[in-house]
Amino acid sequence: MAGPVQSIERAAAILRLLAGGPRRLGLGEVASSLGLAKGTAHGILRTLQHVDFVEQDETTGKYQLGAALLHLGTSYLDVNELRSRSLNWADALAARSGEAVRLGTPLEGKVLVVHHVFRPDDTLQTLDVGALLPLHASSMGKVLLAFGTAAPETGPGGELEAYTRHTLVTREDLDRALAEIREQGWGAEVQEMSLGEAGIAAPIRGHGGLVVGAIALSGPPERICDPKGRPQPALIGLLREAARAISRDLGAARW
Repeated sequence: MAGPVQSIERAAAILRLLAGGPRRLGLGEVASSLGLAKGTAHGILRTLQHVDFVEQDETTGKYQLGAALLHLGTSYLDVNELRSRSLNWADALAARSGEAVRLGTPLEGKVLVVHHVFRPDDTLQTLDVGALLPLHASSMGKVLLAFGTAAPETGPGGELEAYTRHTLVTREDLDRALAEIREQGWGAEVQEMSLGEAGIAAPIRGHGGLVVGAIALSGPPERICDPKGRPQPALIGLLREAARAISRDLGAARW
């Protein structure tokens, strides 16, 4: 009986390495982490890139998981399952924070809102389930972009659509924001999608640590942020606790 194919084992090891980290990795980092020669690692990475399982950042030359692989990796996870696993945690988060809660997944270059818990007060609110939000101008979208689960839609000249004067419209500004999200583990937007609204979001992970969605708190900037416009640490803490709980229910290891 034939034994395992070494090249496939090495490709799988590279994919696991890229999936397990919060940031892109360079060729040298991949090779040294797995004990491979640079030439060998480069050949495997180029092959994975050719089939869209890996993407290479044009600016830094570093690698991350590609959209095709992520679509395969999340195909087992029905949106209804993600929603059902999140219901209790989303309700509790809204009650504890006093703010609206949304759950989103990537869909065709947007964020699909699959669950929405109203802010627990008497204000008039509109149900957003089924709405499509921009990736680069929403807190959930930024989180999905940061962890390689989606790619932003750009215009013919590579520009991003401006929704307000606060929207990040250059790739340089967006890439800087995404790097910060990967480092801190959560993302925010303050009046970037709609004036008078701010949001913070955290990633939801499934088996193998792959990001399969995001959960977000949203409300007026004066409620979400401190007087200096920074998201309130207490709300960030509540949000990340809920994201971790949902991730554990979906089979992710503790993170």
